[in-house]
Amino acid sequence: MLTNACKYAIRAVIYLALNSDADKKLGAKQIASELDVPQAFLAKLLRKLSSDKLISSAKGPGGGFFLNKENLEKTVWDIITAIDDQQKLDDCFLGLVKCNSENPCPVHYIAAPFKEQLLNDFKKKTIAVMAEEMVENGTVITLNRFI
Repeated sequence: MLTNACKYAIRAVIYLALNSDADKKLGAKQIASELDVPQAFLAKLLRKLSSDKLISSAKGPGGGFFLNKENLEKTVWDIITAIDDQQKLDDCFLGLVKCNSENPCPVHYIAAPFKEQLLNDFKKKTIAVMAEEMVENGTVITLNRFI
């Protein structure tokens, strides 16, 4: 459903939510290393997110990427629509070209409610809430510390 670019962007934003603020900015190299994603590609995504005001950045010595209060109130959906074409999420679960309620694939009615709930959650859940839930639940966005 989501492209690798979108997955990397979501993970990077959550990483920033958990590890940065205006006094502690992080560079693309450090984020890419922690998340085990291609640095040049992630840097491009971070610039896009910054230009769309989904994350903040500062140039020069001590510069880097971080999240401010406004960034933390953005939703996962905001990240998805900045990076991916939202139509990607409407794609058929089995990859069929013509799949909808009038012309359903074999799993359409199983997948449709799941996709609808997922999209609603993406549209409602803020980055701040997602980061808080990760801390509470002990979930991770990287396995680097476990290797």
